[in-house]
Amino acid sequence: MLKNTSTTRLLLFISSITIISLIIWNTFSFFKILKENELTKMEIWATAQKDIKKSDQLKLSFSETSLEVLETNNTTPMISYSPKEGTYIHRNIPKNKINTPKKRDRLIEQFTEEYEPIKVFYNNELLQTIYFGNSPLINKIKFYPVLLIFIMLLFFFAIYFFFRTAKASEQNKLWAGMAKETAHQIGTPLSSLVGWAEILKSENVNPDYIHEIEKDIERLKIITDRFSKVGSVPTMEKTDVVKETKASFDYIQRRSSKLINFSLDIPETPLMVNLNPQLYSWTIENIVKNGIDAMKGKGDIEISITTNLKSAFIRISDTGKGIPKKDFNKIFSPGFTSKRRGWGLGLSLAKRIIEGYHKGRIRVLKSNPSEGTTMEIILYLQND
Repeated sequence: MLKNTSTTRLLLFISSITIISLIIWNTFSFFKILKENELTKMEIWATAQKDIKKSDQLKLSFSETSLEVLETNNTTPMISYSPKEGTYIHRNIPKNKINTPKKRDRLIEQFTEEYEPIKVFYNNELLQTIYFGNSPLINKIKFYPVLLIFIMLLFFFAIYFFFRTAKASEQNKLWAGMAKETAHQIGTPLSSLVGWAEILKSENVNPDYIHEIEKDIERLKIITDRFSKVGSVPTMEKTDVVKETKASFDYIQRRSSKLINFSLDIPETPLMVNLNPQLYSWTIENIVKNGIDAMKGKGDIEISITTNLKSAFIRISDTGKGIPKKDFNKIFSPGFTSKRRGWGLGLSLAKRIIEGYHKGRIRVLKSNPSEGTTMEIILYLQND
């Protein structure tokens, strides 16, 4: 299936490039022919002009054909300069483009770049210099290849976006299915554990042991609930993010190595945001666990919350090995991991939870090999 998709993309790309090349080649060929025709037309026009000058000097009548040639030029912009009289005559040029000597000279310079001026001689005397430029039709065709390339770039972008979106959608369905299946698989032994905990209560077992087992059972229920929510729209409720962050912090701290120094810097007043507590705590745990892995189980973890009028900023810092700047965005891509063992899904899920469900932002705020990494989550306050 993957091979067929790759072949289809390659064939589509080659076909598109071929079509574009043929269209551009034909356009330039047509453009070249039009320019040659324009030059030929102006040479005929110059010959007719020469006939008129000759007739004027010799007091002869010129042919009706010459007059027709002069009168039929109603498209090509031109400026005719007579050095003997020192006069300029223009045709097919708007008055506002030639109403001052400066504008006229600028236009002559432009015409000279487009075509070599035609000089009309009679008896070795220069009668006229004719400056002419591209007709409106040629000007339109001149920009057609650029427009075509722009359209094709948009076409390629649309194809790329389509394939990328389709691939992401397929991956999302796969992960959602895996998550729901995991939740289903955990559910069966979890129910059994609940039954065994009830049996142990009737036996002569230390109540503290049963209490710890019940806490872990409750934790497994939360994990199952998290996995079951992946792929579906979770319920959001107005919640104190300070309280939920502290709860996640306390849970991680109790279950982490004593070699990890935890610190918490949070406001004393509640900060209300639209939140799904289970998914939010999952995000915090994923980021903290990544930090602990980066520190190889020994170092400092700090969680802080600051705020402005609109947003709450949750920052999680570690003293690990850091993240290269080139990977700041890659770490949120599904499957990307720097660990020897790992699926590379933790931060991808965190991004989906924060940006997809909570409409917030998650990013690498800063990272340095000698100082570690600070991740930042931004959630919008609900003050109303």
